Order: sequence, then structure tokens, then C-alpha cells
Amino acid sequence: MTMPRRTKIALAVGGTVVAIPAIALVVLLNYDWNKARPWLNAKTSEAIERPFAIRGDLSLTWEKQPRAPQDRSWRDWIPWPHLVARDVHLGNPTAMVGKDGVPADMASVDAVSFSLNPFALLHQTISIPELAFRSPSVYLRRTADGSNNWTFEKKEKKSKWELDLDRVVFSKGSIRFVDGVEHIDATAQVDTLDNDRKYGVGWKLSGQWNDAPISGTGKTGAVLSLQDASVPFPILADAKIGLVSVAAEGTLVNPAKLAGIDMNLKVSGASMARLYPITGLVLPETPPFSTHGHLVGQLAKGNSKWTYDNFVGKVGSSDIGGKLAYQQKKPRGHLTGTVHSKLLQFADLGPLIGADSNEKKKERGVEAVQPADKVLPVEKFRTERWTSIDADVSFKADRITRTAQLPISKLYTEFHLNDGVLKLTPLNFDFAGGSMASTVKLDGSGKQVKDAIAANLDVKGRHIKIKELFPNVEQIKQATVGEINAEARLSATGNSVATLLAASNGEVKATVSQGTISKMLLEQMGLNVGSIVVTKLVGDKPVQMNCLAGDFAVTNGVAQTRSFVVDTTDATLHINGAVSLADEKMDLTLKPDSKGLRIVSLRSPIYVRGSFKQPDVAIDKGVLAMRAGGAIALATLAAPVAAVIPLIHGGGGGVDCGKLLAQSTAKPSAPPPGKQLPASKRPTTEQVKGK
Repeated sequence: MTMPRRTKIALAVGGTVVAIPAIALVVLLNYDWNKARPWLNAKTSEAIERPFAIRGDLSLTWEKQPRAPQDRSWRDWIPWPHLVARDVHLGNPTAMVGKDGVPADMASVDAVSFSLNPFALLHQTISIPELAFRSPSVYLRRTADGSNNWTFEKKEKKSKWELDLDRVVFSKGSIRFVDGVEHIDATAQVDTLDNDRKYGVGWKLSGQWNDAPISGTGKTGAVLSLQDASVPFPILADAKIGLVSVAAEGTLVNPAKLAGIDMNLKVSGASMARLYPITGLVLPETPPFSTHGHLVGQLAKGNSKWTYDNFVGKVGSSDIGGKLAYQQKKPRGHLTGTVHSKLLQFADLGPLIGADSNEKKKERGVEAVQPADKVLPVEKFRTERWTSIDADVSFKADRITRTAQLPISKLYTEFHLNDGVLKLTPLNFDFAGGSMASTVKLDGSGKQVKDAIAANLDVKGRHIKIKELFPNVEQIKQATVGEINAEARLSATGNSVATLLAASNGEVKATVSQGTISKMLLEQMGLNVGSIVVTKLVGDKPVQMNCLAGDFAVTNGVAQTRSFVVDTTDATLHINGAVSLADEKMDLTLKPDSKGLRIVSLRSPIYVRGSFKQPDVAIDKGVLAMRAGGAIALATLAAPVAAVIPLIHGGGGGVDCGKLLAQSTAKPSAPPPGKQLPASKRPTTEQVKGK
């Protein structure tokens, strides 16, 4: 029986349709894929513009994909191609190879294997359920000029094909990171873990960061899911970077999009300022600290957000807690938050201005720069970091103490940093039954003065009770004492507390309404110069002080008295002279003016000179001798009454304290704040006194 022509044609076409994939399958199964390596290497190198080579065996097998019985379909009976490439190398950019020891390879791996979904190819999709790397070795490099080897050039032409990668599997290997910007050279040795349901890979970290050692250990998941956002990628880390230790446990959220991080974080270190190279956050110098809290990061290109919430910890001996949030912005990131301290130790504030000892400076990682003969801190402020971030952070402390129970409470301040200008507005606290209100502006942007700060300070103290100021001095508890009122307005330029005060301009005023003073009392208060002066005047007997009023004009670091008067029941003390903040020296003359008639008065001028650290108090012996000599001469020439005339010292009845206090609280005509003068042109104490 002869077949119809149409049937023959149909059978021929059908046979061809069946034969072509069958022949293709036979060819694919028997083809030596190593012959395709040169072509694959060349095309891949051309596409990524850097060397790529498969140096080992390239093979293709066909495997059925494992699935649960309830999830199987007819497609699962069809095997998928499984490609294995051995000894694969990915090169560094040609321009980077050889610079500072950069090797030829950015990455190499003993074997790369993956299966390919053949049905997805019909929709122009390269679907890879699992990509496995065996013994990878990765080298990541950033040079000093900011260029790196992990950024690939993007082609303008968009491909019609899409990559659909489900998960990545890691095994034993190493990752090295060398950064010429932050001076990091760190290596993580990675290995698989057996019998660990949560973590499949462990790692050990070693290296250096700015010549400081890096060490640590940790664990991660062995399988990184890139499709199912609900599958967490666990992270456990415990590392030490220089003077900072970090411990973290949490998960990488939605790894396919690197959406974020959610973990419990513990951080400790020698100073919060040491966190800058690691985090980029500008934080102040502090004593050793430790905190733990909940860190959540939302990662997005150019708009990442980080929140460190419900953290608690210690800074020195002080407690801290609160919430900080950082948002990536242009041109600078923005730090916001609130920090609270129930008990703040006064000594823990010293590192903020460099007022701690040289030994403590070494512990927190800065140079021991404080000279032995200087009182004012010379440690420089790191203003070059201020323009890297903006900040609006409030800080509140319920109570502040020191060894002698400094009576400060309810400290509140707001830190506002914008484009390198730091404002503390306000900086207020309750103090010894009174209050201190101030505003501080520190311009470290470099726009007003290069590599230094342009500073402005305005502070007022009102109704400060002396009895509460020194609560541990027993004599004060028994004495009748009054209040202190003070204020200061200063401006200056400099890069440390010492240089700022040395270039300061403005005014300082203070008044004390009442008080009882004696040598022993002042010694217990820590006012050693005052105790010596009182001893020279009256010995060690208690003296009732009616009032004190001081008014200083500050010009280029020299504080000159405009008026300085102390009125007691026995005498009125007039003080004239200057205090040089630049040289840390003083040159003051105290002239007592006795009240009423005194048969013999030894209240001669007293000079307070020398440095802040080693003051010298001396009485004018020439005036003493002249007065005594005059008395002896008159005694031999005249009647006994005449002999006492030159020794009678009329004091003029003292000072009206009400008027004195009123005058001192009136706004004086201080010279306007000026720019810092060079040291060669800065007036000396003697020059200021002679004006």
C-alpha cells in the first residue's frame, strides 16, 4: 500500500523535529566542552573588560532536579544541564595590576558549578537555582585615589536576557580586603561547619587597620537565598579593630536586594572618637565606653538608614542610654537622636576638651601632649572631620557628681552640627542651688579660619549658693554665706582650649553678695592662692566678707581688671592687674584699705604673680619698712600722740555693697571681640597694665 504524499511529508517533518533535539542532545552529551574554553574566555573577557579564564576542565552533565513529591510535575522528569568549571580566574583591571603589590587575579575558585533551567531559556531568562563556589579566593582592593577592582563598567545597551539566580552556596576559601584610603589590610579565612543547623560557614579575621591589629571570629549561613526574602541569612561576629571591639548577632534582610540588617550589637572601645574610621560618625573624645542595643539598617543606594535603638551602656563611670539614627544624604549624612544619663561623673567630661592626664590620653589612642607646666588643655580638636556629617542630638543628664560631690544636676544641651559649624544651644544646668545658662558656637568649617575653630561663648550663672557649692566643707555649713552671680562673653580662634583662651576677646564679670572667709576654709575649698592672700592680710582668723565684684576686659588672651573689689568688715581690698591666658601667668596687686582707725596697720600691698601652676604671693616689704621707720622717727621727735599719726590709716568707711553689686551687673563697655593676633604682636601682661 502506497502512502499518500501528504503523510510522507508529515512523517518527514515530524521525524526531523524529533531528530534535531535528539541529535542536539547526543552532541551535547558527547561534545568536549574544553574546546569551547578559548571562545568563552575571550567573549567573557571582552564583556567585562578584564581577564577571565577557565583553566581547568569544563564539563556538562544532565541531572534531574530534586523536589518534594507534592511539588513535582512532568517537567521534573526532564534532566537539566549541569555545568562544572574548574580552576576559574577573574583578573583585576589592567590599570591596577602591579600597583602596590596588586596581584593579577581579583578572584579564583577551584570549581564553579550550577544547573540551568532549560524551560526558562524559551523566555530569554537564564535561570540558575543554585550557584556553588568551592574554595574561592577573593582579593578586594581600593587604591589611595579611590579606584577599586569590584566595580565593573556598565554597557549602555540593555540586554534582552535576564539573570534569575536563586541562591549562592559557599565553601572553604579566603577573602582579603586591602584599602589604601582607610589603610586596611584584612583577611578572612572561611570554612564550612559540620552539624550546625543555623550557621554553615565559619570565618577567622586577621590583619591591620592604620597599623592597629584586627582580629575576630564569626559565622554565617552557608546558603544565601536571593529569591525568597523570608529566608534569613544569619550573621554572628565578634571582632576587635584597633581600640574598638564589636560583637553582633542578627540577620541580613532580603539578601537579593541587600535591603538591610537587623541585629543586636555590642560596641566597646577606648573612646567614642575611635569609631570614626569604622563608621564615619563624628563622635566626641570620651573615656572608655561600652554599649549594647538593637541595630537596624535599611540599605538603599544614596539613601541608607541606620537606627541604634534602646541602647544602654557606660562611658567611664557614667551611664548612658537612648536612640541614635543616621541617614545617608547629600552632601552629608545626618545623625539625629536623644541620649540620656542618670548619673554623669564630672571626670568623664575631661576628654571632651582634652583635660585628662597624658596617661589617660594614651589609653584612648591620642598623643600625650599636655606639658607638665601647663594647666589649660593643649590637645587639638579634630575639626577636619566636622564637615563629614551633620547632626542634631540632644543630651540630658539628671545628676552630675565628682569626688567632692559637685552639685550639678539637670544638664541639658543640644548638639547642632551643620557644615562644620557646631552649636550647643542651649547648654544649661542647675548648679549649687542656682543655674548656668549658656550658648556655644564653634565654627570648624575652615571658612573663617583654616585648620582651627572660630568660637563664641556666652554664659550666665545666677544665684549660685556657696554653701551648696562646697557641701563637704564643714566650716561653710556653719558659716553665713551668700550667692555668686557671674557671666562671660568671649570670642576667639584656635584649635585647642589653650589656644582659644590665649586668643580670646570679650569680658568676664562676677559678684559675691556675702561670705565668711579664712585661711583654712579657702584651703579646704581648693582656693590655694586665696588662702595665702588671707594669711598675709589677717592670719587665720575668720573674716566676714560683705561683697565681691570683679570685672575683667579680655583682649587677645589678656584679662585686665576694670574693677575688682572685695569688701570685708575690716577692710576694702582693691585689686588691679592682669591675667595672661596665653602665658598662663598672672600679675595682680592687692591694695587693702582699712576701715576706721588702726593704730598699727600691716596691710601693705600684696602681689600675686607667677604661673597658674606655681603662683607666688608676696607682701610689699618696702612699704612695711617705710611705715615702721616713720613711726620710730616720729616717736623720737614728738609727743607720743604724734608718733602714731603716720600709722593711722583711714579707710574712708568702706564700700556700698548695693551700689557695688548694681554697678557690677550693669553691662560694661568691653572691647569688641577681635581676631587673633600673632604671638609677636600680642600685648604682654606688663604692657596691658601700663595702658
